[in-house]
Amino acid sequence: MSQTEITEYTKLLNEDGTLNTYGWARHNFFEYDRKDAKPRLKVKEWDFYQINNGKYCVIISFFNITLMASPAISVFDLETGKKVFSKGATKLFTKHKYILPKISDTPNFFRYETDSIVLQLDTRRNCKKIEFIIKSGNKIKMDAAFTVYVDKDHEGITTVTPFDAPNQFFLANKLFGMKAEGSIKFHGEEKYTFSKDNSFAIMDWGRGVWPHKGQWYWANGSQDIDGKTFGFNFTWKINEKTPDLETCLFYDGKIHKIGAVDVESFPGDSGWLNEWHLKSDDGRFDAVMKPVFDNSSKMVLNLVGQDVHQVFGIWSGKAVLDDGKEIEFSNMSAFCEYVVSKW
Repeated sequence: MSQTEITEYTKLLNEDGTLNTYGWARHNFFEYDRKDAKPRLKVKEWDFYQINNGKYCVIISFFNITLMASPAISVFDLETGKKVFSKGATKLFTKHKYILPKISDTPNFFRYETDSIVLQLDTRRNCKKIEFIIKSGNKIKMDAAFTVYVDKDHEGITTVTPFDAPNQFFLANKLFGMKAEGSIKFHGEEKYTFSKDNSFAIMDWGRGVWPHKGQWYWANGSQDIDGKTFGFNFTWKINEKTPDLETCLFYDGKIHKIGAVDVESFPGDSGWLNEWHLKSDDGRFDAVMKPVFDNSSKMVLNLVGQDVHQVFGIWSGKAVLDDGKEIEFSNMSAFCEYVVSKW
């Protein structure tokens, strides 16, 4: 059932908050409305963007998990593995505040603004405009502005994952293989530049009512090969009943669905910075990641916490498309993360 493809617009939730359908789609065909999700205090929503030019990686995100909401930005040096800049903020008890859009891949708009931070996410018909501003009084200390290019025919992977409780679900729309450009300025001076020639963007758009405790792997990467963009997206362990739901290849704007993916051995046992070997159970993906750095963090609280290992590295391997075409890739800057959560 997890490999069932949804090909037309379908209401996601019934009136009582239970799932009406689940599966995967090439576009976001799942009609989500926050007011249908129950219980409301457990609704989790986020928009996450990553832009990677092989040298630097910037992550801009916003989440609202009802108990709290937070905008954040981080910049990493992929060659040294150092976090060169990071800024975030937290607002508590946000059940009725900072409500994110209920659609992902059609025009929508979101703006968060305080005296010190402005985050704006503007989805248009052929691009996404992302801006993160840090202020001090009337002066702008930092301005990160990006344009992510995506046309209407660009396929992504949208999934609805069920859990044991009938009202629990995870709706995720991931777009990747998108070209991006932009810059980060400090006090008006450009410090980091991203060009369409070498920069790729990922969008991770999530809405759901989750079990309090969970875990997942998420791997994603893109690269131009002979003038066409190739990429992959894998998420697994989030639900053992649907290990192959969010596993796909991307080539020249189209999604190629493959089987379940897993890492050969748990990286926490051998060491997060040792080589990772990932394979799909249908033999259509086989790759090695040589880690460069582990963007790790750990927060342990009684009610909310996360243990994160977001490992960036250089990937090489092969993949087989739906028509049997074999793609070989190397020297790809990509990541795989492992997260254990209580939130």
